[in-house]
Amino acid sequence: MADLFSPTHIMENLIIIGTGCAGFTAAIYAARANLKPLILAGNMPGGQLTTTTEVENFPGFPKGIMGPELMMNMQAQAERFGTRIEYAMVTSVAKTAEGHFDITTEDGKVYQAKAVIVATGASPRHLGLPNEKQLIGRGLTSCATCDGAFYRNVPVAVIGGGDSACEEANFLTKFASTVYLIHRRDTLRASKIMADRALANPKIKPVWNSTVAEYLTDEKGEVRAVTLENLVTGEKSELDLKCVFVAIGHVPNAQFLGDLVDKDENGYIIQTKGTRTKTEGLFAAGDVADHVYRQAITAAGQGCASALEAERYLSEHGVH
Repeated sequence: MADLFSPTHIMENLIIIGTGCAGFTAAIYAARANLKPLILAGNMPGGQLTTTTEVENFPGFPKGIMGPELMMNMQAQAERFGTRIEYAMVTSVAKTAEGHFDITTEDGKVYQAKAVIVATGASPRHLGLPNEKQLIGRGLTSCATCDGAFYRNVPVAVIGGGDSACEEANFLTKFASTVYLIHRRDTLRASKIMADRALANPKIKPVWNSTVAEYLTDEKGEVRAVTLENLVTGEKSELDLKCVFVAIGHVPNAQFLGDLVDKDENGYIIQTKGTRTKTEGLFAAGDVADHVYRQAITAAGQGCASALEAERYLSEHGVH
């Protein structure tokens, strides 16, 4: 069955789109299986962990590890076994009549592969304020599970009104002295059970009909307060806090796949069995398909699974 694939360009066994824990773990497993994988790293090599300071919940690092260092270690491990990396941004993927994939990048280059793993993650939605990007990891984050423990006995805020915002706020009460729940409306849009739980928690103080108009920083360039704007009265006020957790959703980076995959109502890739998608030979791993856990370790686990499944797929089609 090997001649299912008839290349017109250099034909790769496996191309992994994206890096992060899912992409690098997939590459480690695929490279050790002698598949000689190629990673197309996109414009954010290492994924969201490159914007995280200390990671304390990834197994094997009892004293924690910096996010960028963890990603560099994973990359080095993948490269040690023969993974190649190119810094190209994928704009489209198509499956040909011959059964392989054509992958086009923004510079017009076309790559060909017998199997593809998509590990492009999901980008957190932010407010679009001027200094937002610079403050990520310096008092601005989108993951309470990742960063909540760094803010013990200090006030913090969660922005949002859905289930995720309520869940993050409740989680943060384990550490913070006060959790301000800032929402644009005067009622939460979360499910009743989640909303009731948040509003019943004495550490959670709702801030209704309000949005954050500005992040205020200290001499170290870290968040010290926010400027609140009341959307009903237009009044502005300053709220002292040490961290803002933005919980207004994520955008899965899967737009370039077109109808090769099915997606849920929020744009996450639907996996059919394990990490498979509806298109044979196309696999999805990590936060691009996982809207439930969104953790480094679960992304790594899916990366491992996707490589094992891709290896089986290729073996069934004559690639050994």
